[in-house]
Amino acid sequence: MTSKTILLVEDNPDDEALTIRALRKSHVSNEVVVARDGAEALDFLFGTGKYEGRDLSEQPQIVLLDLKLPKIDGLQVLERIRSDKRTELIPVVILTTSKEEKDLIGGYSRGANSYVAKPVDFVEFTEAVKSLGMYWLLINERPPNIGP
Repeated sequence: MTSKTILLVEDNPDDEALTIRALRKSHVSNEVVVARDGAEALDFLFGTGKYEGRDLSEQPQIVLLDLKLPKIDGLQVLERIRSDKRTELIPVVILTTSKEEKDLIGGYSRGANSYVAKPVDFVEFTEAVKSLGMYWLLINERPPNIGP
């Protein structure tokens, strides 16, 4: 894994495929690790469960986080990410179908770096993902020494 890995936290297989397709169509070639629920995302980030023993010095460049997840919801995942020194600086972009004000406020108040409502139209969605990739993977300067 490289330092430019993307962690995609998405339980809907169609949205997962659409996101990966949009990334590839936008020429984002970074490795994408998919977690299909909040618990799996936390296992990946903290080296527990099926990811026990993973090198935690190599954290993802960005987390694309859905909110409506099984086991542990996205806002709880975000709280856990922000509450741990090893992960607190990882950029987290909420990528969700929810346009509810309580989710928007909840995401930002828990430390989300950005909140993107998924467009239903594939072309619009691809453009949104392309913009995310360009900014967070190419333009944004990552803080030094993210990890343990």
